[in-house]
Amino acid sequence: MATNDDPPKRQITPVPVPVLPMSSIPQKRVLEDDHAPPISSPLNPNPNPSSQQSYDDSATTARDKPARTKKETLKKRESKGGMGGGGVGGSAGSGAGGNGSTDSSRATPDRKLKERIPSETSPLRFKLAPPKPSDFDPARGPIFTHHHDVPAPDGSILQFFETSEHVYNKKSYQYLHCIADPVFPSSFYYRQTEPEPYGPHISFEDASTHMFFDQSGRHVTTDKGFRMARANVAVREGTWYWECKVNRGILKSEPGTKNASGSKDAAYQPESHGHVRIGFARREASLDAPVGFDAYSYGLRDVAGQKVHMSRPKDFFPPGEDMREGDVIGLEIRLPSEHLHRKIVQGQYNPAVDLNEEEEPIVEAANIIRDRIPIRFKAHIYFEKIDYHSSKELEDLMNPSPVGTSGQGNNRQSDKPNPNHAVPALRTLPNSHIKVYKNGVLMGTPFTDLFAFLPPASKPQVQPGAREGKDDGMLGYYPAISVFRGGAIETNFGPDFWYPPPGYATPNADVDMMDVDDDTVRVGIPQQKKLDKTRAIAERYDEQIVEDIVADIVDEVDFWMQDGARVLDRTGGRDEKAEPVGIAPASEEIKELVQDD
Repeated sequence: MATNDDPPKRQITPVPVPVLPMSSIPQKRVLEDDHAPPISSPLNPNPNPSSQQSYDDSATTARDKPARTKKETLKKRESKGGMGGGGVGGSAGSGAGGNGSTDSSRATPDRKLKERIPSETSPLRFKLAPPKPSDFDPARGPIFTHHHDVPAPDGSILQFFETSEHVYNKKSYQYLHCIADPVFPSSFYYRQTEPEPYGPHISFEDASTHMFFDQSGRHVTTDKGFRMARANVAVREGTWYWECKVNRGILKSEPGTKNASGSKDAAYQPESHGHVRIGFARREASLDAPVGFDAYSYGLRDVAGQKVHMSRPKDFFPPGEDMREGDVIGLEIRLPSEHLHRKIVQGQYNPAVDLNEEEEPIVEAANIIRDRIPIRFKAHIYFEKIDYHSSKELEDLMNPSPVGTSGQGNNRQSDKPNPNHAVPALRTLPNSHIKVYKNGVLMGTPFTDLFAFLPPASKPQVQPGAREGKDDGMLGYYPAISVFRGGAIETNFGPDFWYPPPGYATPNADVDMMDVDDDTVRVGIPQQKKLDKTRAIAERYDEQIVEDIVADIVDEVDFWMQDGARVLDRTGGRDEKAEPVGIAPASEEIKELVQDD
């Protein structure tokens, strides 16, 4: 029978949702920095197999459990605890205070800090043995043994001595005197120092063997072939002057006698007691060759007064002039500011803009990084550091060929050294020059556009521990002299010169004071530029000592901060002011250096 009720609606039979196994359901995971899709795709054709994960029940269960901290063996924790004083990682694991807690986390540094590499702005740090009591004694100079006497042009007798019991800078290493100082505990108590004789002089360590000096280091000679010695001070910017007197060399000619400079015979050699050369040299210049032998030095030859660079002598003195016994030769070098110098070596130099900065140089401290380690040599303590080495590009420039050893032609006009050269070693310094005076008379400017020397123009010898691009503060141009078979030179670094250059004023010169009212405004000629003011090398020596002291303090503060702003005891309890942290001192003694002549 029909009714008014709606027909019943068809009910859809529910279909049970299939339950998939847990292993087939992708699980959520935390996005990692090194995440890579496990499935290959056009954007990821080579997935990293190690990054693939197996999603199963066991992995899900393990993910819910708290991570277990892996503990290391007691021996490994103790060894890491002993190394903790050497960097930030060790101090971070030590915690605050020395209460003797037995928590193993104190001796286990953080994993990220454990893999920390040496900072690019900090010197390398070494674990050293505690200093000996004798290391705190003042540094001693060499032992002088009398060798021979020679007469000087003025009739006086010059005594020359053979130096011994000191190290020589050779085999790509440089050595500087150091001393143990209790004020520098974070630097393992060692800092740089200077022995007697104090003041600027020819360095006994930075000289070739078989050279003889007086006890002041101002007179130099040899009985061997040409060899070179550098002064103990370098110039890096500004205008500097020094002079030297030829005590033994080409004999003075009688009036009307033909000399070497006026002779047309290239084989003509004047009568002499020996020969000398003078100039400026960088750290890379060879000590077993005369000044001007390579691209790292600029020299002046006594015969005919020729200029020499890269072993190429060229006429410089006027005809009839040369360097003879009794002559005083003055050398003046001018270098641009270090700020402009760094722009050039970093490839940021723009000649249209940057030359204006020379009028008011920007005060900018150099980032001095000194990687060095104390070593013993007989009764001395030295800092040993890897010295700078010659580059292939400058060797190719010295020995040109159609295709140099670097694989590129060197005879093209565009490859000549210039401030914007593609190779940093071949970049030159604008407004740099060397002037030469003879007995107070300007002879001319033999060299201009000197080569740049700041890194990366200078590089250390390639060996373990050498880091490129670091300025150790010893780069620059050094006064240098060369002597040959009896030639003798006396140096004078100022401030009182035999023939002062034009415009030179001694540092202690009296200054006229004038009374000026408060309302008076004086307008006059501007002061001379600082970079153009001629100064004595002796003043630069004082500046260099101050720079060394500041660099030692900066290194000490740097190491102190790495130790967590604490003074740690590295003497095994001998330092009462240091904080005991259970760091055992190194058992190995400082290396003993052996050198043969």
